[in-house]
Order: sequence, then structure tokens, then C-alpha cells
Amino acid sequence: MTNRRQFLKSSAHSVGAALSLSTLPASIQRALAIPAASGSGTIEDVKHIVILMQENRSFDHYFGTLRGVRGFGDRHPVPLASGKSVLYQSDGEREIAPYHLNTQTTSALRVPSTPHSFSDAQAAWSQGRFGYWPKFKTEYSMGHYQREDIPFQFALAEAFTICDAYHCSITTGTDPNRIMFWSGSNADPDLRARGINCTETDAEVNNLRCWIKGALPEPGYTYAGSAFHWPTLPEVLERAGVSWRIYQDPNDNWTGAMHGGLAFESFRAAKPGSSLYDKGMSHWSLEQLAADVRSGSLPQVSWILPPMLWSEHPIPSSPIQGAEFTSHVLDALTGNPEVWSRTVFFQVFDENDGLFDHVPPPAPPSYTADGALAGKSTVSLAGEYLSDPDRKYLNPADTISGALRPWGLGPRVPMYVISPWSKGGWVNCQVFDHTSVAQFLEKRFKLHVPAISPWHRAVCGDLTSAFDFSHPNESSFPNLPPVKDSAAIVAEHSLRPKPVAPTMPEPLFQEPGMRRSRALPYELHVHARTQPQASQLTLTCHNTGRVGAVFHVYDQLHLDRIPRRFTVEAGKMLADDWLVRLDDGRYDVWVYGPNGFVREFRGVLKMSAEAHPEIDLKYDPANLAVHLIATNEGQRTATLGVRANAYRTDGPWNLHVPRGHRVTHKWSVIASQHWYDFTVTGEHFERRFAGRLENGAPSFSDPAV
Repeated sequence: MTNRRQFLKSSAHSVGAALSLSTLPASIQRALAIPAASGSGTIEDVKHIVILMQENRSFDHYFGTLRGVRGFGDRHPVPLASGKSVLYQSDGEREIAPYHLNTQTTSALRVPSTPHSFSDAQAAWSQGRFGYWPKFKTEYSMGHYQREDIPFQFALAEAFTICDAYHCSITTGTDPNRIMFWSGSNADPDLRARGINCTETDAEVNNLRCWIKGALPEPGYTYAGSAFHWPTLPEVLERAGVSWRIYQDPNDNWTGAMHGGLAFESFRAAKPGSSLYDKGMSHWSLEQLAADVRSGSLPQVSWILPPMLWSEHPIPSSPIQGAEFTSHVLDALTGNPEVWSRTVFFQVFDENDGLFDHVPPPAPPSYTADGALAGKSTVSLAGEYLSDPDRKYLNPADTISGALRPWGLGPRVPMYVISPWSKGGWVNCQVFDHTSVAQFLEKRFKLHVPAISPWHRAVCGDLTSAFDFSHPNESSFPNLPPVKDSAAIVAEHSLRPKPVAPTMPEPLFQEPGMRRSRALPYELHVHARTQPQASQLTLTCHNTGRVGAVFHVYDQLHLDRIPRRFTVEAGKMLADDWLVRLDDGRYDVWVYGPNGFVREFRGVLKMSAEAHPEIDLKYDPANLAVHLIATNEGQRTATLGVRANAYRTDGPWNLHVPRGHRVTHKWSVIASQHWYDFTVTGEHFERRFAGRLENGAPSFSDPAV
């Protein structure tokens, strides 16, 4: 970990050089020093939840270079149709890899906003094929910052917990994601429950319903689009007797766009004197937030809506203006140590703008152009798609699929979990999305948000794994740099030349080093079985963990095709077949799951092969070991070679598996911080197994990144 002296030295050559680094705000010192109020040692100790959703940044754009997260040093980037990794995108003419937005020499603090509607988002994602992000999102989509450019954001990640598998909910822009965030769905959940996929009539596809005209209290708001009618989170809280408030200036909330509740009839019809109006549509300033904290009257749940200039949106805001706003919020929340000791502060971003992220979003399976479902799910997929029969919301060049498109998940966005229970520079790698904050509210207050779909509940966690409620006060952390005068700094930077993508790809960079990593609830398996007589490969995805997961399966012999995706709930399994006769019996299937889970199955089916080995991997969490289990259903002994691809320097090993026998080889994963990566080769096949063994205890990020 970079120590304080090194951090301040590097910051002095960055945007932070314009800031005063000689002192730290007393409120920030208190935020890091105040111990958690640990009464029960459970989530019940949380008395206040504060939520700030900022604007339009992807995870790679901010944190692709941060040590100890799944960034540009990812050992297992998914493949493109070109055969290169997903990090090498094209604008249709030239290759553009991620490049540094250098704030020392250019005006990169404020980059242009990139396209981020449903049509260009779907085209860039290409149902999981990626490939042409800058073509549909401009070259700025590939720009990213480093530590010296956004020191405050990096310091927040070093001080508290960063989630590197938090995705926006919808593959599109602001309104659909904020509506999801404020209610649990962007499409009518009643229709979904009846098995009906929504159209634009009953769902938010692009920005429409939250954008208002007028002002409050007079002459009042006027709204666009029809109103939704399912309950919002404030209404769920109100009915459960949980206190809440939205801190905002209702006339400086980006003309309503920050407020997902404005898409709903309940808010639109609210009148002065009603709970929704008084607590959710009135002016409650940051000064009032600070006063409520000081007086001990902070509600149990609070949302903070940023003004436009402080929203962190690429235009007209900036990372440093967002940092200053976050600093003001932290100043307010730490004004009363007793309140802060019982508070969780979630800061997240609504969507990625058009900014690139390399991790494939977990999503329901897509449909191929001929209408076949590319994958399967053990949980209902009803209502998880937009029905757009006239292709109104699709780019004409986007023909890889038909007019029925999965809503999401979308690309990763930053999520900081800031609290006395999450300090210490941790990473959490569980899959989350905007419904996860609602699920955290459910968990804490024992209520139910009816709009969240079964698919989201299966795949997206409730954020509790980001906390240590039992031993919260055992972490250390660096200081946060102060932030002030950001508007003046941005004005100075705007005089510099604009950043441009380099003509040749820059070398990819990620800071070396590990990060403490929270225990995850995953225990995943993929088994391969070959049937030479049927020219068939069968994969079985088995989930023995405590939460559901999405497996992405790339056919590396046909990377032009949509990857198959399999959603497998906890305790369930499903199987699918690959007919390989058209490829002369060859197969090469690459499976990608959460937190570096990778399986690869390649080979050639030989009718005359006398040996017929198969390999499985078994977890041994009690002994922190993995077992490779080889069986042989053939007619003669199989000889297998095993090599470590990372983490170990011993080997290789040879396994001899007689006909009808089973041979097991065991390796400890203690020295590798629970990570493993092995390849097994035989006469006509190869199998690779990589990932992290979970045993319910914290560990570290991938030491080989």
C-alpha cells in the first residue's frame, strides 16, 4: 500500500497540488477515527443510511489502474471476435485501447460527455461481444484517470471499501437507472409477474419521465411521459414506519433528472403537507443535513441529490467538483461522532455515460438474430427484456440480435461503502447493482420492495458482505486529502489542450500490489463431458454457493457469435450442449464467472481414442486446498500433465489414470491467498481451472494481477 508520504508526494504533482495538503479537515479525521457503535455486532447497529448517487462514470474510467481490483491488469479479460482481449476496442478503422487522461498536460478534468442512450449502449455491448465501443461511444469512451489525476477518489477507496463488481442496472442512461434505484424496477413489475415483457409504454428506455419543467413551489413541475404506479422506496419506507428524507434543492437537481421518484404518479400528485411532498420534494439543504446530524435528528434513511455543477457528470461537472461535494457531505455526516458511529454512507454512480468498462455485465441470456435464446436460466426470465418490435430504440447497425433485448445489468460503476464498519481499504467483488441498495434497506429494516425481480434477487447481492459488523474497529487507513476551490481548478485546466486518443495503443497499466478482499458467498463449478459418438460437448454449471451467479460462455472457435449466458441460482444446476461435428470435432469453450472464476475446455473428439479422461475440480475449504480429480472411461491408461499457470513455482506433475479408475491430486492454496490456476493436458484435450477458493473468511485480491 502506498504510504502517506508517498501518496502526498505523488499528489503534489497532480491536481491536488492546487489544494492545501498541510492540514486535514477535522471532520474527515473524525470519520476515519470514530469507532463503530457495536451493540449487537450485526446490521442492527446501523441506525442511519445515507445515499448519494453521482453521475456517469464507469469503474475502469476511474479505477482501472487502482491496485487490487479487477482493472486493466485483469488476468482473464474476455475475448473479442478479433481474437484480442476486450481491452483492445475499435472505432471501425483503428484500434483504441484504454488511454490515460493526463490532467497535468491537458484539460482532461472535464472531458466531453459521450453517447449513453439505449441504442448506442446496446450496440457497444453487442450482447456480450463488445468490440466497437469507440465506434458507438466516441474515442473519449476509452479514456481513464490515474491516482495522480483523482487523488480524492483514490483516497476514498484506500480508506474505506470499493466494490469492483457493482454494475448499473440498465444498459442505457440516467433515468432508467435512477428509476431502478428509487423503486427496484424500470419496467412495470405487474406485467413482469404475468410474464409480459414491457414496451416503451410501461417502461423507461431513455431519459423522459424524470425531466421536468417549472419550479417548486410555484408554478410547480410539469412532467413528460406517462406516470408509473408501483411503489417507490420512500413509499415502502413510509408504510413500514421508517423515517426518511431527500436532501436537495428541488430547483437545482438537473431539472429533476437526479430524482427517480418523479416518474411516479405518487410523487407527481403529492401536495404540500403530504409526506412525499414535504420529505421528498421540498428544499432540504446540505446545511440542514449538517444541522440534523448535530441535533441527532438525522432520519433513518436519507438520499442526497447533487446540484448539476457538483454531480461529477463529465459536462458540466468534473471529478474534482464531485470530490468537493462528497467532502461537504462527509463534513456534515461527521459533525456528530455519535451519529457517524451508527451511519452507513453509500456513494454510487447512476450509469457509465459512454465510458468503457471491460468486465462483461451479468445479464439474462440474449436472443440470436434468428430468435434462439443464447443460454439458459434456472430463474424466470419473464419481463427481463424490452420488446421493441419497430426497432425504435436500436441502432440500424446493431443486427446481432432481434428486437427483444435484455435490460441489463449494464457496465460497472464505482461504489464506495463508507462507514465505521467498512474502513481499511477493502475491495468487495460480489456482483451488485442498484437493487442491492434497496435489498440492504430490506435487510436492515425487515421490509419488502415488491418491484425487484426474481432474477435480480438471485444474481445481485444485498451489500452486507461489504461490512464487518462483528469486528469493525480493527482496520487502519490513510488520510483523505482535503478538497476545495474545485471550480477555480477546473477553470484553469479548461485552458489546456484537449486530450486525444493516442495513434498507437498505450501500454496497459495497473498499480501493483494486493488489497484486502471480503469473503464472498460463491462456490461455483463447471463440469465438461465429451461424447465422441455424438460429436457433443456437454457443460454442466453447478452452484453450491449461497447466492446465484451468471456464467458467460465464449465459443472461441466462433467469437463472432453471441456468448451464451447461464443464470444458476444457489443450490441449482443446468446443462447445455455444443455440437462440434461442424468443426471437425474441435471445441474450445471459455467460461467466465464472478471474481476471476475461469474454466476452459478445449480439444478434439476422437472416435478412435482409447483413453477417455475427464477432469473435475473439488474445493476443500476446511483445509484451504483444491483437488483435481481425474477419471478415465476409456480402454487404456490416460497420461495427463498438470502445470500451474500462476501462484506456484513447482511442478509440472504427471497423472496416470488407469481404465475405470479415479486419481486425485491435491494442492494447498494457503500461500497464494486462496487463488489457484492450473491447466491439465492430455492426448487430445486441455482443461483450465482458475479462481479463488472461498472459505467464509476474508482474503486478498488476486496476487498475480
